[in-house]
Order: sequence, then C-alpha cells, then structure tokens
Amino acid sequence: MADFAAFTRAALAFPAAFFTFALLVVAAYWLLVLLGGAGVDILDGGEGVDGSAGTAGLPVTVTLSLGVLIAWAVSLAGAALTESLPLRAAALLAAWTGTRVAVRLARRLLPPERVASRGDFVGRMCVVRTGRVSSDFGQAEVRADDGSTAVVQVRTEETGLTAGSSALIFDYDADGEFFRVAPFDAALDPYGPAV
Repeated sequence: MADFAAFTRAALAFPAAFFTFALLVVAAYWLLVLLGGAGVDILDGGEGVDGSAGTAGLPVTVTLSLGVLIAWAVSLAGAALTESLPLRAAALLAAWTGTRVAVRLARRLLPPERVASRGDFVGRMCVVRTGRVSSDFGQAEVRADDGSTAVVQVRTEETGLTAGSSALIFDYDADGEFFRVAPFDAALDPYGPAV
C-alpha cells in the first residue's frame, strides 16, 4: 500500500501531474478507438490541412500519444527520484527527444504509404453506369487495386457505350476531370477475376 501511495504522490507532483492528466485523455481516446471509433474524428485520423499525415508519415494522434507517454514516464521518474525541479522539468525535453527518435525509427521500419491517384485507373476496364456515354456525359464504375470501386466521369467519341457495357480507360483529362474510354471486351481485362 505504501508503494501505491508513493506512486500516487509522484504522479500528482509537478510536472508529472500535468502529464498524468494528459495521459488519461490519451488513454480515453485510444479506448474509444478500440470500442469502434466513437468520436475519434477529433484529429481527423491524423491528417493535416493539406491531407498529409503527421510527423514522418505517422498519424498526429500516434505522435502526440507517444510524446505524452514519454513525458509522463520521465516526469514520473523525476518526481520519484529527485526533488530537483530542473531535473523534473527535463520531462519536456526528454519527451521531445524520445518522440523524435521513435518517429525516425518508425520512418525507417515502416514502408512509406503509397498515395493513390486518378492516373492509377488508366489502363483499367470499367463498367458504364449511365444510360449512355458521349463526348460530354457519362459515368462508369472502376475497380482499384485494393478491391474498392469508384464511380468516375467518363467521355468517349465513339458510339454504343450504354449502361452495363465494358469500356477501357485509356487517358485522364486533368482539366476536365474525366477519363477517356473506348469500348472493350471484359474477357480481355487483365485486372478482372480469373475465369
């Protein structure tokens, strides 16, 4: 019981108390994630304003959680081992340094995430979903490498593309934000299911 009392005193001493409460917030956040993500969009999955991930490709939530955990551990050890305020306050510096080292290790060990682009659909077969496709109208469904599908804007100069017909995406027009397609036999699709 004396050990728990000493732990509680150290956890509630300055500056560990600040990080103890921050660690409780982090723990509550990750508990919500484990329970199905209720209310987890607080930091939008770690993406920045420009759509990029947090530090070194790690989500912001992971980086912040790691920093809080390191700061809490160092400040708790400082509060338990010494009465010197400067040594206790070193927790911030230790957290920053420890998080930076961990992020660099993660950058080396984790493969970089490949960002999908619209150009990835060029060369793929799609299925027309509108009644017709013309030079100024049409939509089709195309399958990505991960198995997901997307409905995209398509255009063609040829006739005969109607709902349910197969087409080959052969170009992407970035200015008009649509794909150019041509009629295509679905049996020849190299990305299609094996028969």
